[in-house]
Amino acid sequence: MRVFGGRRWRRASVAGLVTVATAALLPTATGSASAAGDGHIPARYTEQRLSWHACDGKPSLECATMTVPRDWHHPTDGPDLGISVSRHRAANPAARRGVLMMAAGGPGGQGLTRPADFAERSPAVAAAYDIVGFNQRGLPRSTPLTCQTRAEFDAFFGDDSRDRSPAAVRGAVRRSRQLARACQERSGGLAPYITTDQTVRDMDLFRALLGVRKIAYYGPSYATMIGAYYATEFPHRVDRLVLDSPVGFAGTWQSFEKGQPLSFQRRFEQDFLPWLAARDATYHYGRTAAEAKAKWEARRRALRDHPADLGHGQRVPPNRLDFGTSQALYNAAGGFAPLATALAALDHWDTAAPAERATARRVFGDYLSPEFLAEFSAVTCNDTPWSRDMDGWVRRTAAYTATYPLVGARALAFSATCAAWPASRAPRVHVTGRGLPVTLMLASRHDPAAHYEGALAAHRALRGSRLVTVDGGDHGQYGNGNGCVDAAVDRYLLAGAAPERDTTCPAPTAAG
Repeated sequence: MRVFGGRRWRRASVAGLVTVATAALLPTATGSASAAGDGHIPARYTEQRLSWHACDGKPSLECATMTVPRDWHHPTDGPDLGISVSRHRAANPAARRGVLMMAAGGPGGQGLTRPADFAERSPAVAAAYDIVGFNQRGLPRSTPLTCQTRAEFDAFFGDDSRDRSPAAVRGAVRRSRQLARACQERSGGLAPYITTDQTVRDMDLFRALLGVRKIAYYGPSYATMIGAYYATEFPHRVDRLVLDSPVGFAGTWQSFEKGQPLSFQRRFEQDFLPWLAARDATYHYGRTAAEAKAKWEARRRALRDHPADLGHGQRVPPNRLDFGTSQALYNAAGGFAPLATALAALDHWDTAAPAERATARRVFGDYLSPEFLAEFSAVTCNDTPWSRDMDGWVRRTAAYTATYPLVGARALAFSATCAAWPASRAPRVHVTGRGLPVTLMLASRHDPAAHYEGALAAHRALRGSRLVTVDGGDHGQYGNGNGCVDAAVDRYLLAGAAPERDTTCPAPTAAG
């Protein structure tokens, strides 16, 4: 997640599931979109033609809008939705082998323009595939889900999440209940239909409208759940499947809430703090991990009474320190040095150089958005069941706060939202790997957002998969400067050659 996703194309946030596969609604395309129709799906969906045009700001991409039913299980009920889709044409049409579909992580990440970035970083794959993406239902540029104003969103994360006083807990629960209620009242009836199951059916219509029988798929973070669901519900549509930094789709979103605080804390204490201590001559944060942690905690305590003023209207209260720190943990090479620079700048702000101040403003800047939180809440609360025992959530999240405070402190806000969410009618999807080709999974041992233990459970659930384990902690392995990983994925996508057995790759080196 960002909670569960990252800032770069290959990342973005989280979780898992259990369930019963439902019948496929779209039969195989036979070269035209109209061939996808059957008696269950109205022809206005299956016989539409995508009107491609240049994507704003991405000259290598074509964009279009696809019309889908609000509810694939009752396609004649309710208003239609629009899904923004994109396409990067294969650089070598003569050698084109098919379509590679991508999705974004989160839930809440936007995938529309990611094919352009993917093609730039993976030219060999881009030469062989049309790379296509989309903004999932509920996101901007598709039919959006509206839950909060900006002021309400800012208030949702406004207090110190570690404050477990009765008044603070009541405030957090109240705001979560308000979010759950607002998503239902302001969405025009859309909120119950923002689910992973509905998204994968949107994907299969997209496949059919592209006129292809099968797709290859690449997805990072939450998009691994999308890929696993798609492969479960439409196994005969899958050619090759790459799941990068898999969320625990063998469990539930509620079970994920138990694992992610641990994995963020592990990454912080076992990877970042030792890295920071080894560079005490540069950042002056202590010569041991324990000293660096003590200084970080002292800084956080000071921010409770005196939030740092970074200028330009930007303040850093304790939650902003948590958010900036957790976001930096997704990628060592790209995040550790900026976070260390920003932390050091807080210690000597009056004399900090302009570049240091700019880095601090970037690291401790905006966290998520109202649009991201709306999508995240709907998907996680709809996909799998949640306990409605609020007293139990208060107790459990108090334990997370004490043991894994970096992100465990804000677990109450998310779990209380789902505890207050109306019961969902989304089908349960039980991922097994039945009927699939050998699939490729990538995971790192200290991944902060998609904990390795959940990745192992997902690997076991997706029978016949091969797991490449990276001896590091980044979230998002492919295109991350790791030649071992990139070679394995390229061989698989281009030649269909998966590793014969599970294997490992060394970690990329953190900069700074």
